[in-house]
Amino acid sequence: MPNYPWLKSYPPSLRFDARIEEHPLFVFLDEAEDRYPHKTAIDFMGRKYSYKELADNVRRLANGLHKMGVTKGVKVGLFMPNCPQFVMSYYAILKAGGTVVNYNPLYSPPEIHHQIEDSSTEIMITLALKMLYPKVAACLGNSTLKKIIVSEFQEALPLAKKLAFPIAKKNDITAIPDDNKHIRFTTLLESSDAPLHTVIHPKSDIAVLQYTGGTTGVPKGAVLTHANLYANTVQCGMWFTGLKHGEETFVVALPLFHVFAMAVAMNLAIHTGSTMLLHPKFDMKAILYDIHFKRPTLMPGVPTMFAAINNYKDIGKYDLTSLKMCLSGGGPLPVEVKTAFEKRTGCKLVEGYGLTEASPVVAANPLFGINKPGSIGLPLPQTIIEIVDLENPNKVMGIGETGEICIRGPQVMRGYIHQLEETNRVIRGGRLHTGDIGTMDEEGYFFVVDRLKEMIISGGYNIYPRNIEEILYQHPGVAEAAVIGIPHPQRVQVPKVFIVKKEGAEVNETDIKAHLKAHIAAYAMPHAIEFRETLPKSIIGKILKKELVAEEKVKEQKS
Repeated sequence: MPNYPWLKSYPPSLRFDARIEEHPLFVFLDEAEDRYPHKTAIDFMGRKYSYKELADNVRRLANGLHKMGVTKGVKVGLFMPNCPQFVMSYYAILKAGGTVVNYNPLYSPPEIHHQIEDSSTEIMITLALKMLYPKVAACLGNSTLKKIIVSEFQEALPLAKKLAFPIAKKNDITAIPDDNKHIRFTTLLESSDAPLHTVIHPKSDIAVLQYTGGTTGVPKGAVLTHANLYANTVQCGMWFTGLKHGEETFVVALPLFHVFAMAVAMNLAIHTGSTMLLHPKFDMKAILYDIHFKRPTLMPGVPTMFAAINNYKDIGKYDLTSLKMCLSGGGPLPVEVKTAFEKRTGCKLVEGYGLTEASPVVAANPLFGINKPGSIGLPLPQTIIEIVDLENPNKVMGIGETGEICIRGPQVMRGYIHQLEETNRVIRGGRLHTGDIGTMDEEGYFFVVDRLKEMIISGGYNIYPRNIEEILYQHPGVAEAAVIGIPHPQRVQVPKVFIVKKEGAEVNETDIKAHLKAHIAAYAMPHAIEFRETLPKSIIGKILKKELVAEEKVKEQKS
């Protein structure tokens, strides 16, 4: 094995060249049922499902889907928030041999229609809610969508809540037509629970089509095989060396349709026989209540989630010390957010790095050993990270030099569906080109400097928004910050800062500029500072800079 720089820093209990087998993804559920049949797999608002009950339901659904014609090559969409039906449907589709296509529940009808057509989705599974079903129903008859499987949200609730839901939420529930294009979820659950003997070829059979903006912002379906997702789940399980199989409890508040939650919350939890405290959305009080009373040990999250917990006014009322480890992904983790969260909980909060095209996790800081603030950590087992020259991608940069982060490993996607040109653009020479700019230090730790497309070139200088944001988060009055480039007649671009103040903080533009002046060069000083009540975010809580850029373009056109 080559003498990679990161080997000197690798956790002593873990081998970088550890063997990773190739299996169908649903093997994780089969193994969890065998080992922990009576362990709670899902706790959803008080309704608990054991691993045996979950696996039984998955087998019934798989048989029902199979009778509907779901076999290899058939695409089945999931259009719902976090709920037990999502987990059951995901694994049932895979057991039947089909391919899961994840849909964002906040998508508009045109976006849903485009993804249905692009992916050739034939069946959609959703809930009988006005915010969901009508958007899917609009695609019946004018797309590849042939049938809709509909579940009632209350079917997954504890008895008291199940009875109350139709009354309390009657305005949210929608009627479902009684015809051959609509199938009730409960009808499929009446199918036989006999095991299906589906032959899966892990390396070639597609488990999930995961749509992403990728490195260009154009929605594309990343083709993730069973082998890709199985490998990444095993890699994550190896990395969290302190996990005790059959004993852990995960807080699952990130949306499962997103690749990060799918892998590190759902698949990893099932692989380790853990309990999922499943939340339909990020509700601060509900999550803190669960941590306080149900004593979970692990919580995957995004930086804005951990920042929100740090800044919550009633945080002192809750005991969060049951948490042993938390993984932050989906964007840069400010050092101040990490430090404050660890101080409050005693929990190790580590920053990881990944992207949809890599199933998604590529690197993370070790739980035991050196945990470098601001670093995305070390490569996961069997994952090779290289920094290549921005002008000459055949040239691998040395320690401390800046370039594009490129990945090789078993978790790297096969490519984009129907996008051969884009596939060849991002996978070249056996490497996945991430579009991120980074460096590696002498101990093999990697640092993301910024997104290649977000780098600001001002008067010939390269300005990295992430550097400015890290300094802004050190200001005691800043809760959230984002930096983008805006047009300038002489310098081409200059930085603009957007800030959300902490509750009760008295902060103005003079304070911010004085704070920045001590830490950044004059050419990197922001040209404008805007204070806002909120910043635009994705459903997982990632700050959407592209929306801020779009707002600035509209302002420019009007001026």
